Amino acid sequence: MVFPMRVLHQDRGTGEIKMMIETLDDLWHLYNIIDEEDLVISATYRREESKSDKIRAEKAERKRMVLGVRAEKIEFHESESRLRVLGMIEEGPQDLGSYHTLNLAEGDVVTVRKDQWTPMKLERVRRSVEDARRPKLLFVSLDNDEATIAVARQFGMQELANIGASGSGKMYEQKGSDNFYYEIIDKVRQATEPGVPLVILGPGFAKETLMSLGKEKEPELFGKAHVYHTGQTGMAGIHELMKSGIGSETVQDSRAAQETKAVEEVLERIAKDDAVAYGLADVENAAMVGAVDTLLVLDAEVRKGRVEELMSVVENSRGDVMVISERFEAGKKLEAIGCIAALLRYRIS
Repeated sequence: MVFPMRVLHQDRGTGEIKMMIETLDDLWHLYNIIDEEDLVISATYRREESKSDKIRAEKAERKRMVLGVRAEKIEFHESESRLRVLGMIEEGPQDLGSYHTLNLAEGDVVTVRKDQWTPMKLERVRRSVEDARRPKLLFVSLDNDEATIAVARQFGMQELANIGASGSGKMYEQKGSDNFYYEIIDKVRQATEPGVPLVILGPGFAKETLMSLGKEKEPELFGKAHVYHTGQTGMAGIHELMKSGIGSETVQDSRAAQETKAVEEVLERIAKDDAVAYGLADVENAAMVGAVDTLLVLDAEVRKGRVEELMSVVENSRGDVMVISERFEAGKKLEAIGCIAALLRYRIS
């Protein structure tokens, strides 16, 4: 059994797996792994219980302790790099039966105990491992006036910074053009992660200027950067690049590019009345006759447990299943047509 995070301990008898959270993407995987009614155990902070003096207990300092919470609500907070698990305390040194929120972050150790790890849940975990091996991408999308820095993570496109050139905003009025590029380079240095490719894109010649100065100032970061022309800048330019299918093998192997390509093919086939199905009823009909080549499902639907049987049917008929992140632009487009679609092997009535 392979997991995206570092597994510290697992007990098949109790259905318990203990993991180390190492990255923001690990938090996203946990968000998809933890279900309501799972017992989630981790170190947390809570006011120490004092039965003799309730007033003093309210003012007591928060103490670190290990608590087990029966999950009722699970929330992924990308901007805060947190996964919150709210529920009733069932294990721990105090306050059993009270409610508590576990705030899980990078560096934490967490144990998830399930009554049953279903085959589809384990398959979801296996897919997350495969996604982790695909390259994440760091984007700089710019023109002469503004630059957007974003990273393609496994859960979606995360916008990190917007930088304006001289005259594009009050806070940048005193900057010269070189300062604009040097600030981008500085932000890239702060945002970069080991082994993550850098992609520079946009209209005009600003991207070439950045590349030239970047190689001079930070040759290790910019020496192997990929540069592409797009008609738009900002996040729109990044989506344009993903949608167009251009770029190196590194770019096109990313999850963002693969999901974008698949959803765009669905939309193209819908426009041409080609071999495609969308919406739960039509996709189920196609799956039952073995016509589904690739099933596309929004991850939110997978978390709700509504499509496990359908996914199994498709895989048993040698079809592929692609879980699309709701936080990618592709996911928003899939949601607009019913959260589920299929590329078919042939047209069916």
